[in-house]
Amino acid sequence: MLTVYGRATSSNVQALLWGMEEMGLVYERVDYGEVHGGLDTPEFAAMNPHRRIPVLKVGDTALFETGAILRYLATRHAPDSFWPADPLARAQVDMWAEWAKYEVAARFTGPVFWRNTRTAPERRDPALIARNLARFEDALARAEPRVTSHPYLCGEALTLADIQLGHVLYRYFDTDLARRALPGLGAYYARLTTRPAYRATVMVSYDVLRNTF
Repeated sequence: MLTVYGRATSSNVQALLWGMEEMGLVYERVDYGEVHGGLDTPEFAAMNPHRRIPVLKVGDTALFETGAILRYLATRHAPDSFWPADPLARAQVDMWAEWAKYEVAARFTGPVFWRNTRTAPERRDPALIARNLARFEDALARAEPRVTSHPYLCGEALTLADIQLGHVLYRYFDTDLARRALPGLGAYYARLTTRPAYRATVMVSYDVLRNTF
């Protein structure tokens, strides 16, 4: 049995669940974090000493860090197109997966989404949000030529790199922001929204997160 520990509104949990759904895996999810609590318990710390979600329990073994979990699952369950067995082809996917995690997702979730959507209007700093959004879109724009020339970030098939990039796009396109014109990314996002796994795990209401700070 695969058990995911983490709330459905966590973007990192959503990335993991999206990948698991694309692989056709059966799993159970248990709410942890935010209003659900549980991260400060000794039991959770034994699974992840960093006290962050998601955690995947595989039998008696606990795994943390979304990318590491997805790579484990992909090795066991995904088709070669998702995370290739050939080391050089795999590295091509990993390059863009790492870039998406550290250059895209990290520039959006805290600097833009938290400061805009999660912060009460009277506490927002519009100038700071605008600067952070520009920095995020500078990184995002680097994918524009790739998703314009191919359906997905690394070619014709969905890969691990798309999971790391695509899971932030729902909130980016859904949030009230003065977005830059990125037509290739817009078309790419539209393609993602046709995938049942994406709709089920990523296109989830985040109303409970609004104005919480």
